[in-house]
Amino acid sequence: MTGTTRSSGGLDDRRKRLLFRCWHRGTREMDLILGQFADAEIGTLTDAELDELEGLIELNDHDLYAAVSGADTLPAEFKGGLFERVKTYGHQGGAV
Repeated sequence: MTGTTRSSGGLDDRRKRLLFRCWHRGTREMDLILGQFADAEIGTLTDAELDELEGLIELNDHDLYAAVSGADTLPAEFKGGLFERVKTYGHQGGAV
């Protein structure tokens, strides 16, 4: 997979920005993990989940990838439902 498979049509501006940022991280591994997650889930995330995703994408790629791969942990405020859902995309897509 080389990029988004989802159109941003029909998304509000916040979701469009998040979709773009998830696919343009800086490292290909995190592009694939967060991008695939965003393609599949961005349209149905709640406002609270969007807040969480915005926080996750502010983390540096190295730290986030280490947490997704299980080599390290995230700060407590990021642990939980949304991160666990993102993590499954890393394992399903073969990026981890």
